[in-house]
Amino acid sequence: MTLRVENTLTGEREPFEPQDPDSVLLYYCGLTVSDRAHLGHARTWVHVDVMHRWLEHLGYDVRHVENFTDINEKIVARVGENDLGDSESAVARGFIEKTLDDMRALNLKRATVYPRVSEHVPEIVALVERLVEGGHAYESNGSVYFDVGSFESYGELSNQRLDEIEAQGDPDERSEKRHPADFALWKAGGVSPEAVAEHRHDESVEPSSGQTWESPWGEGRPGWHIECSAMSMAHLDETIDIHVGGRDLVFPHHENERAQSEAATGEEFSKYWLHADLFAMDDEKMSSSLGNFITVDEALADYGLNAIRTFLLSGTYNSTQTYSESAIEEAVERAERLERTHERAVAALDGPDSRTKATDERLREAVDDTREAFTTAMNDDFNTRGALAALLELSTVVNSRLDAEERHDYQGLKRAVETFEELGEGVLGLSFGDDTTGEAGVADELVELLLDVRESAREAGDYDRADELRAELEGLGVEIQDTDDGPTYRLEAGR
Repeated sequence: MTLRVENTLTGEREPFEPQDPDSVLLYYCGLTVSDRAHLGHARTWVHVDVMHRWLEHLGYDVRHVENFTDINEKIVARVGENDLGDSESAVARGFIEKTLDDMRALNLKRATVYPRVSEHVPEIVALVERLVEGGHAYESNGSVYFDVGSFESYGELSNQRLDEIEAQGDPDERSEKRHPADFALWKAGGVSPEAVAEHRHDESVEPSSGQTWESPWGEGRPGWHIECSAMSMAHLDETIDIHVGGRDLVFPHHENERAQSEAATGEEFSKYWLHADLFAMDDEKMSSSLGNFITVDEALADYGLNAIRTFLLSGTYNSTQTYSESAIEEAVERAERLERTHERAVAALDGPDSRTKATDERLREAVDDTREAFTTAMNDDFNTRGALAALLELSTVVNSRLDAEERHDYQGLKRAVETFEELGEGVLGLSFGDDTTGEAGVADELVELLLDVRESAREAGDYDRADELRAELEGLGVEIQDTDDGPTYRLEAGR
């Protein structure tokens, strides 16, 4: 069975055929860095990570680009707040640092590059100029807008007719545009006070207007949609194989991204558009703006890497998932089951009762069945739910065979262990054989002792000493989280 993917553009599940039979160009619309990353972001990250891993498992060389949007009114709104920074770039840098920490803690494979919008303003300006010269964009009062009427297939990605599409952009733009649905490629000046006010967390802070750049149309800032097109073309090609993003970005962001890219190049922008569905908290989308989120570091500290990845992968990327304590607890149990089975199988494999001449056909069949079921699931539009179920079924069989037989099939056990590691670790990104629980209650006695010393220093008001201990622990790969119930910690992946 070959890989098939659900293409939003066609609404069909299609055989995956990259332009180059040996490599895949993958672009993921990354994070706007205006707050800490939450489980909603982690869900898409983990699914994109598994896509990357599975494509490599199939033998492709994957060029994976994931951007950071570090120019945005939401970032500007946080300038001067607490210790976040006194400029748009400083705020963005701080959140990028924390986001990269979260990505590593989630055991995500590194992208080929993580481009930032602020580094690609020259490419953005050049792309806007290309659109103006081609008759697909026009200047108005120092801003530049894309003419949606100039792109015949506008609306196809989001399945909308042009005459039904509502006005885009701020109300003050409407007098500048030829058509209400035209969208900004370049905006004159800085961020408006109204846009900053909409996203401010601290009303006592003097508002900023953000950074501006020189352009042929005057000082200004890039429009949101043009950024991804410029970065994708800069680091991949004018045509890519897979474009991934959240379902909520189909319109207007991805519709506009497709239109401006194809209008500029005359080529198809992406062969396959894949969209991750929403992650909900109490029936609402988990969102930084709504404040109804659990940060990645909090979740990892409470439940650990394997439990969080198991939870996030228990639904397919393009199905809605809702956070609940019961679902998390079920994921904890499943993750621990896989960990225990792997540990037990390794111990038996390396133990005296593992024999060369013992043959366990039931075990060997189960390994073959698991590999087939896992492959079938993953080739069915990256069905992680089915893939996870296949590994859990193997876990059941391995335990039952270890219980039933005094002498163990060395070759069968070896293949079972290799299957857990190749598919569970290599594809699903789980981590076997390491402490991934992340709770201080199961910490090593030495870490517990240092945490107690640090708490004593804090209680005595010796905050400098407490900070020194925290820095020393973090230097050893122990990330501390201070909570109302006391400190918890987690180990960095690979520690």
